[in-house]
Amino acid sequence: MSTPTLAVLVPLLPFLGALAGLLLGRTAPGFVKPLAALPTLAAAVLAVLVALRQGGGKAIDTATELTPTGSVPIELSLHLDGFAVMVAVLVGLVATCVQIYSTAYLREDPRYPSYASLVSLFTSAMLLVVYSGDLMVLLVGWEIMGICSYFLVGHYWETEAARSASLKAFLVTKLGDVPFLIGLFALATDAGSFRITKILGTVAAGGLDHPTLIALLLLAGVAGKSAQFPLHTWLPDAMAGPTPVSALIHAATMVAAGVYFVARLLPVFAASRAALVVLAVMAAVTMVGSALAALAQDDIKRVLAYSTIGQLGYMTGALAVGDRAAAVFHLLSHGAFKALLFLGAGVIIHAAGTNSLAAMSRMDGLAKRIPDAFWTMTIALLALAAFPPFAGFFSKEAVLVAAEHTAGGHSELAPSAAGWVVLVAGVLTALLTAAYATRLWLMAFRGRGAAAPDHGKEPVAMTGVLWLLAVPSVGFGLLAGPLSDFFDGRELTPSLTTSVLGTGAAAVGAVLTYALWQRAQAQAALIPAAPAGAGPATAGAPAGAVPASVVAAESAAESPEVAEVTHDHPVVSTAPAADPGRALLGPLHRHAAVGFHLDAVYDRLFVRPVRAAAALVRFLDREVVDSYVRGAGLGPRLLGALVRRAQTGNVQSYLSALLAGAVVLAIATAVLANVNAGS
Repeated sequence: MSTPTLAVLVPLLPFLGALAGLLLGRTAPGFVKPLAALPTLAAAVLAVLVALRQGGGKAIDTATELTPTGSVPIELSLHLDGFAVMVAVLVGLVATCVQIYSTAYLREDPRYPSYASLVSLFTSAMLLVVYSGDLMVLLVGWEIMGICSYFLVGHYWETEAARSASLKAFLVTKLGDVPFLIGLFALATDAGSFRITKILGTVAAGGLDHPTLIALLLLAGVAGKSAQFPLHTWLPDAMAGPTPVSALIHAATMVAAGVYFVARLLPVFAASRAALVVLAVMAAVTMVGSALAALAQDDIKRVLAYSTIGQLGYMTGALAVGDRAAAVFHLLSHGAFKALLFLGAGVIIHAAGTNSLAAMSRMDGLAKRIPDAFWTMTIALLALAAFPPFAGFFSKEAVLVAAEHTAGGHSELAPSAAGWVVLVAGVLTALLTAAYATRLWLMAFRGRGAAAPDHGKEPVAMTGVLWLLAVPSVGFGLLAGPLSDFFDGRELTPSLTTSVLGTGAAAVGAVLTYALWQRAQAQAALIPAAPAGAGPATAGAPAGAVPASVVAAESAAESPEVAEVTHDHPVVSTAPAADPGRALLGPLHRHAAVGFHLDAVYDRLFVRPVRAAAALVRFLDREVVDSYVRGAGLGPRLLGALVRRAQTGNVQSYLSALLAGAVVLAIATAVLANVNAGS
């Protein structure tokens, strides 16, 4: 079987699995789990085979005209280069892990069949984006991911949080997709084709008439899809969905699509140095702002959500300095350890009975209850903090090396200003990333208080996936040398300068956070717990203790998945939580906890004016336009009422009216005759 044929099967198999799952979900529920996992696993195996056959060599291109358009043709085409085949392997691996993990995590969910089918469709759409060689076909996968995210984030539609989060995710990403679509048409008009190879050829020949405008329009869609400032606000709220969905969205689909799109069309963006500077500033603000916000979050999933936003900022920063190899290398590395972090967080939520780090910090022995999650999460957090020799160190260093190279004026694509912006923001974010990673680890696994509940050993479907993802989280960075063949032959090895800067900043962040946590622990021990009457009474609970569900509600609303996977809630002390984030951020903490009030700003600038305009339109429609409509109907209605009064049903009245009419006509005729005779 040829390589293009295998590549066609990669997105096709999950699509067929999704279709079969939707059709058989109610009639044959026993087939749902195999239909969810096996097609995705087969697609992952085929993606690996395609990558091995492509081998980092010359790109494989094949196309057939999809439909005649009369102008710019739309073609069903494949473009298999090193970037595409490696990203497809990541998508297949993470999607398979999510499907297997979900069979245990959502085993009691009545809507699991539709959930599994949507995950398969989501996977198929991302694979279509990865392999597609035509921008219109890529757009199909792009938009299917958007609608799948709407349904998956809103999986627990009974809750207001899930409904609002799904609608917000859909609307914010669509806000970016409108200029994105305009940019695609403008790009195709200048290039005369939607084919990626032809577009890149046009760019190389200097054939783009409006490179800056096109690049900025496309960046709007990328900012929405990849949750970059200022369209990033939907991603933290999307944590209202099931935890495995968060792993899929954050690690290998949706948010990765925007970064991959820019990497694939980087020459289009590099044709405008102004666009690269805008991209660099966007990346820097995203990196630093999201890292500060992560330090102030109490919900473990929201910490990871802001972490994703920041790591995507590293990727867009690498693209801003013209190095797509570093960007995609970090995308692959991040996909492995971020999927591990989210799936590990699901196990923690299962065991602790809450999303709240404050509640976890008041439990003792949680790490011993879930040793698999403890060790694998530790590995993933070390990779996130970019400590050697974990995967995140090598990929983040590749970004910093690229930024340093551009800052020194050695890049032909990007201006040195973009390099300095990315380099400074990247080093600062390295410090903050290590700080919030350390904070999460300490609060989740080093709590003090009542013993954590014991719900027994976690299912193998959950723990096995964690150890599988731990392998690339540890060793993927060691493949930097061989992977250079897939990434334009670019070197991905760290330099001494950036290694010292990045690792030194991370070490400072980790040590400082640990010292502040110890101080917070000592201070919390001196404050007596609130009396037992301060919270709901719990049978057998010690004085000064309340259920963790009550504690969690103070700052992190629990998800319905907590109730689904947990038999009971632990009892924890009401003493203040030892949170080093408050000391690190100081007065900035309350602003960072709410995302620096961006939602409130958008509400005042956009939501309220739009609602006011809608109210005005409704008033004009009801009171002005409808008045004419009502008036047009009122005249005939009044005339009908008058005529109806004459219809009495009395024959004598009708004869009298007839006689009176005849007399009137006779008199009128006589008068007219006399007038005519006199004239």
